[in-house]
Amino acid sequence: MNQSEMRAASITRNTKETSISMTLNLDGSGQADIATGIGFFDHMLNNFARHGLFDLTLQVTGDLEVDTHHTIEDVGIVLGNAIREAAGDKKGIRRYGSRLLPMDEALLLCALDLCGRPYLVWEVTLDREFVGDLETEMVKEFFYAVSYGAQMNLHIRQISGTNNHHIIEAAFKAFAKALDEATQPDPRITGVLSTKGAL
Repeated sequence: MNQSEMRAASITRNTKETSISMTLNLDGSGQADIATGIGFFDHMLNNFARHGLFDLTLQVTGDLEVDTHHTIEDVGIVLGNAIREAAGDKKGIRRYGSRLLPMDEALLLCALDLCGRPYLVWEVTLDREFVGDLETEMVKEFFYAVSYGAQMNLHIRQISGTNNHHIIEAAFKAFAKALDEATQPDPRITGVLSTKGAL
C-alpha cells in the first residue's frame, strides 16, 4: 500500500427524512466535528473517532420531531458506506480486527471481518429506554446499518456490565479499536487476505 494514498471518503445522502454529509479518514488522528442533533449519539461518535484515530466530520438534519430512528439508522448507513469506500480494494490490510474493552464494570468484545458479506451478531443487554436523549434500542439498529453499509461481519458481545452508559460507550470504543486494527496495512500481505483473491 502506498503510504501517500489517503484512505478517505466523503458522502452526502439526502432523503425526505434526513440530510447527511460525512467525511471519514481512516488514516487520521482522532479529530471530529459532529452534529446529529442527538447529544449522546454525538458523544459516542466522538469516541469512535478519537479511539479509532479516525478523522470524522458529520452534519445531520433529521426528522427528530418524529423520533431518533431515521437519524441514527441513516448515519449508520452512511458511516458503513464511508468505511467501505475508504477501505478501497482492501489490498494489504489485515481484514480482521478485534478488541476486548473495559469501561468500569462493563466489558465489551467487538470482532469484525471486512469480508464483503454483511452480518451482525448483537449480544448486549440494555435495560433503560433512554441514555440521555438516545433511545437505547437504536444502538443495535445503528450497528446493523453500519455492518450492511460496510459489508462487514460484525460481532458485539457484552461480557459484563450494568450501567447502560458504560455498556454503550464500551461498544463504540471496542468497535473503533477493532476497525482500526482491521484497516491497518501489513507489509507481509500481498493483494487481499483471501484465498478467493477478492474481498
